[in-house]
Amino acid sequence: MKEDFLYYLWSQLAFERADLRTTVGEALTILATGTRNADAGPDFAAARIRVGDVEWSGSVEMHLKASDWLRHHHQLDAAYDQVILHVVWDADTDVRRRDGTVIPTLALRGRVAGGLIMRYQRLALAEAPIACAGLVGAVPGVIQTVMRERALLERVEAKADRVTALLAATGTDWETTTWLTLLAGFGFKTNDEPMRQLAQALPWAVVRRYRAHQPDLEALLLGQAGLIPNPLIGEDPYATTLRDAWHHLARKHQLPPPLAAHDWKFGRLRPTNFPPVRLAQVAAVLARHEHLLAGLRAAATSPARLAEFFAAPVSEYWQQHYHFGKSARMPARLGADSTHRLVVNVAVPVLVAYARYHHRAGDVEEALALLDRLPAEHNRVLAPYEGLGFQNRSAADSQGLLGLWQGYCAPRACLRCAIGANLLKRAPLR
Repeated sequence: MKEDFLYYLWSQLAFERADLRTTVGEALTILATGTRNADAGPDFAAARIRVGDVEWSGSVEMHLKASDWLRHHHQLDAAYDQVILHVVWDADTDVRRRDGTVIPTLALRGRVAGGLIMRYQRLALAEAPIACAGLVGAVPGVIQTVMRERALLERVEAKADRVTALLAATGTDWETTTWLTLLAGFGFKTNDEPMRQLAQALPWAVVRRYRAHQPDLEALLLGQAGLIPNPLIGEDPYATTLRDAWHHLARKHQLPPPLAAHDWKFGRLRPTNFPPVRLAQVAAVLARHEHLLAGLRAAATSPARLAEFFAAPVSEYWQQHYHFGKSARMPARLGADSTHRLVVNVAVPVLVAYARYHHRAGDVEEALALLDRLPAEHNRVLAPYEGLGFQNRSAADSQGLLGLWQGYCAPRACLRCAIGANLLKRAPLR
């Protein structure tokens, strides 16, 4: 058993409440369970109870064993002085506040129906990647839909929160924030970390000065990335020109040391996904759009326009090469799958963060609606959900299911999930 089961029992009042008493025999009435606290401090805030004839307002803390209070050193933490009730499974000791006053304790062992415990254990001990895989068919479709949409909103909000954090770090500079988000997005997960490092090694103030000159943009990006090779016998003129340009620009702007070539991942990537190609694509986007944020906002009328925003044609060299000195015919523009991923991971988070910053709830809804008009993703994470009958018809569905996996199924947070909560309320499982 985990504490999340106690959170569920308390929030749903899913235990026998007749003749409810504390461990020392005082009559206990629950007037309000309070709200779950996801931050540091007691587990539930703004609860209200009556112990005997006295009504209390404050926080509720929960542990499997009452002695966990001491093990976690809550008796030394001022944040726990406001706790009015300690809810436990086993009451193996009394607990006190810092001033020595005893905190009323409610023990739930013996007050929870055996069938409910059995259903919880069925989910908690499931070996399948999706704990409810053998049971979800019994859950009404509307609950599945509500949970998928909730997970979608949480996922988009989390991405927008990262944009907002970047905005704060840049002193509310939206262009720099958009630049940082754009560069990380072009890492396409495999190389997002070196892309973030590159963004720190290449200030936007420098990049924007050369927006109208694509060769200089390529020199800055590839040079600071550490991907331009050292002089080689018989190397092509492009590498020589680019290296010379980067050396000049690095000295002129006193750029920090570049990344190392080994910081980038090439293994198991197709040539179209190689870091030099991706950086050439970034240079193409920068050369086409004078203002990044304004360009994204202007294109936000449709997914097609946003995809076009990211699909600027690369320079001639990168239409014929996938690395320095490695020739092959390459697409001039990003493919549809890549542009769609950039809409999901760059455009929508920036647009949502911008709309929240300016308190434009309608713009948030419009940004989210873009996902409904993009095609669904299909990958190894989503395949099990599709096999279980979950709807996956658009990018909104895909992002919702990915959020469901990352936020609930993978960490086994079934009791925070509407689907898991519904299963616990149903008849005993066989």
